[in-house]
Amino acid sequence: MIPINHKKFIDNSIKILKDDFRIVGIATGGSYITNEMDEYSDIDFIIAVDSNHYEEVMDERYKIAANLGTLLSAFTGEHVGEPRLLICLYGPELLHVDLKFVSIDNIAHRVEDPVILWERGNFVSEALKENNARFPIPSLQWIEDRFWVWIHYGAAKIGRGEIFETIEFISSLRQMVIGPLILMKNGELPRGVRKIEFVAPESISLLKETIPSYSIESCIKSLKMIIQIYLELREYFITEDFIKRVEAEKYSINYLNKINHVSNS
Repeated sequence: MIPINHKKFIDNSIKILKDDFRIVGIATGGSYITNEMDEYSDIDFIIAVDSNHYEEVMDERYKIAANLGTLLSAFTGEHVGEPRLLICLYGPELLHVDLKFVSIDNIAHRVEDPVILWERGNFVSEALKENNARFPIPSLQWIEDRFWVWIHYGAAKIGRGEIFETIEFISSLRQMVIGPLILMKNGELPRGVRKIEFVAPESISLLKETIPSYSIESCIKSLKMIIQIYLELREYFITEDFIKRVEAEKYSINYLNKINHVSNS
C-alpha cells in the first residue's frame, strides 16, 4: 500500500504535469513497481517530454519542480551519471523525489519497466515497445580484470597510512564487487548493497567483517575478508571461458601480506 503522503504527492503531480502540453507522459519506477513502497521510500518519476520541446523543458526543470510542492532543495544528477535527473527534497513533511526528464525519443532505453501513471494518447506505451529494459549486469571477467589491481591499491594506501582513504576504498569494493555478486547469487539485480540485509541475511556476519575501524590492523583484516568473500563468489559464478588473473592474484595478496608484516614489526 502506498503511504498517504506519497500518494498525495503523486496524484497532485500528475494533475499539474498533465496540464503542460509539452509533457506526454508520467511514469514511475523503483519500489513502486514491486509494491514495496513504504514511508522511507523515494518517489522516482520519469517525465516523458515531446522531443520538440525537450531543451525548453530542461531549462525550466527547477520551475516545474517548484510547482509540484514546497521545494526545499534540488540539484541535478551528474554525480550519478544522470544529468537529466533532478533530485528534490520537498517539505514540510520530508519527501525525496527524483524527477527524470526524458525525451520521448529516448525513453525506450531504460534499466527497468516503469509503471505508466498517465500518458497523452499512447505515446509512452508505444515508445517503450521499441526496446526491452536492460539492467547493467557486471561480468565476472570485468571484475576479475580489475579486482587484484584494486587490492594492490588498497594495500598501498594502508602501507602509506592513509586510513580514512582505505576505509572509503574498502566500502567501494563492497559496493562495486561483493554486494552485487551476493545479490545476483540470490536472484536479485546487482544494486550495490541495497536491501542486502533482507535478501541475503546469511551473508551479513561476513559482510560486517569487511567494515574496518580506524586502524591499520582492522583495514588489513577487512581487506583480507573482502578477498575471501570474492574468491568464494568467484567459484560460484565461474564459467569455462573465465580467465583467472593468477599472477595478479598471487602478487597482490603477497603485497598485502608484506604490508601486514611490516605493520606488525
